[in-house]
Amino acid sequence: MNADTRTSNGTPKRQRRLFQSTLAIGLIAGLMGACAEDAPVTQTPSGATNVQTEDVAGETESYIGQVVTVRSEPLEVVDDSSFTVGDEQFFGAEPILVINASGEPLLLPEDDDVEVQVTGEVRNFVIADVEQEFGLTLDPTLYTDYEEQPVIIAQSIALAPEPGEITSNPEQYYGETLAVTGEVEDIQSGSAFTLDEEQLFGAEDLLVVYASPRDGVQQPLPAVTDGEDVAVTGVLRAFVVSEFERDYDLGWDLELQEQLEAEYSNRPVLVATGIYPSAIPED
Repeated sequence: MNADTRTSNGTPKRQRRLFQSTLAIGLIAGLMGACAEDAPVTQTPSGATNVQTEDVAGETESYIGQVVTVRSEPLEVVDDSSFTVGDEQFFGAEPILVINASGEPLLLPEDDDVEVQVTGEVRNFVIADVEQEFGLTLDPTLYTDYEEQPVIIAQSIALAPEPGEITSNPEQYYGETLAVTGEVEDIQSGSAFTLDEEQLFGAEDLLVVYASPRDGVQQPLPAVTDGEDVAVTGVLRAFVVSEFERDYDLGWDLELQEQLEAEYSNRPVLVATGIYPSAIPED
């Protein structure tokens, strides 16, 4: 099957659709999984295994039953409950079906070059089993090519733009849950640093703030070092100090607050909910 030509439902390859299913499962945290014995992979703190999409397609048996995290440009919409991902750099790699079981709507990126990050369990796709377990109604005529092929049952799906793609056009990402990887730079405090932008000429680095909500449980600050490659999950907001003071327990002294306000006021900031070493292979 060729992901570039398959249009059995008449849907253009890159059409952006709103995905939503009926099963509510929390984002990333709490995922459980284990490495396949012979698979060259690493574990995230959540227990999800980071792999490349061509590995799932080529070594299906190694990953069946495993919770994996992949990053890819969306290739094709199948219907309101699913789409495909793949790695076009690898000749002959088959696209992989993703069933959205996150319970969250997701508007896929408008930019063709922006990836999504998908975390979920790898299975062999059997349409009747998926419909029964997740309460979905799927059109069998759209899934003929995917039967008994690898599928990722997605527990979380997040936009995964580069730092510079966010800072150069933040409006399309405000309020969205994002998964961003980059190199730590300019550490301001244990709770504020930037992700270096090296991909887009003239684009700015992205400010990351890790802070506990005032009405939530206090979280320990993650340890990051300058030059470390990290993956950050969180929500993008405009940096308005008064709103951040209202919503978060920042713990900043006056000097740091004034410094950040002067440099980043009304600019995009990623309010992190998770920070961990990046195991996603860089292109």
